[in-house]
Amino acid sequence: STHGGDEEIVGAICYRAFEDMRFAEIAFCAVNSSHQVKGYGTKLMNLLKRHAVTEGIEYFITYADNYAIGYFKKQGFTKTISMPKGRYSGLIKDYDGGTMMECYIHPSIDYTQVPEMVRAQRQFIMRRVRLKAKSDKVVYPPLPPDFRPNLEGVSRANEAAARAMAIPGVAEAGWTMADLLASTGGAKDADRQKNVLKSELLQLVHKTEEQQFAWPFREPVDTNEVPDYLDVIKEPIDLSTIEKRVKKGDWYKSKQMLLREMMLMVNNCKLYNDEASTYFECAVNLEKFLKQNFADVA
Repeated sequence: STHGGDEEIVGAICYRAFEDMRFAEIAFCAVNSSHQVKGYGTKLMNLLKRHAVTEGIEYFITYADNYAIGYFKKQGFTKTISMPKGRYSGLIKDYDGGTMMECYIHPSIDYTQVPEMVRAQRQFIMRRVRLKAKSDKVVYPPLPPDFRPNLEGVSRANEAAARAMAIPGVAEAGWTMADLLASTGGAKDADRQKNVLKSELLQLVHKTEEQQFAWPFREPVDTNEVPDYLDVIKEPIDLSTIEKRVKKGDWYKSKQMLLREMMLMVNNCKLYNDEASTYFECAVNLEKFLKQNFADVA
């Protein structure tokens, strides 16, 4: 990246692509200290993402030090690695003190136009809000000093939401008790617990996918190649389907539910394949692996 007519270098970014695995490692990214906090870092990354799409790159991987983690988060990177380890294992090395981060590159997004896209979306939303909103047309009088809403029959846990609903204009603005209750601490704690479970289940799925014996389970069975499969197996399941369900966030309520579907996958394989087959052997190894990694599940 250059600045001004004198072609002063203000920043640079370089990467190493692994075309067969459709990912690239960002090896270097820096902006001159005198030009930081001016958007050059974001512009560099967006230009690189746009170029990456033309090369068929699906993921960026990088190791960020403590000072760079914030920058990479703003550029869409996350510490949660969703790309199967088998795609990058042995190709990039670990860096002591660095945090591995990943960014998915959507093929249909022009990342250099993101600010314009966000601005257009914001303008569209504000136009829709103005069509529906009455806040600039209706003015409610201030609450009297002795404002005391009727809370008869309201449980202690719902009192705060009930008080808010009693304020003139709140219900008229479209708020409901359910909306207000969802914004309370209890609901936030529930969301936090849900996200923790989702992260734990994803780690288990990815760990399973990385095993050498997991190859028969990574994708759905191709019924064009095995036409009688669905005659034998009534509940087909595979790791890619399980991963999609975990990412959906509300399919599995516990590790027990995930284990149940993993074991269904094992039993399907054993049921369809001969005991002397490689597939059956993989199922046996997977079952042993699941017993070890779900030892805390009754």
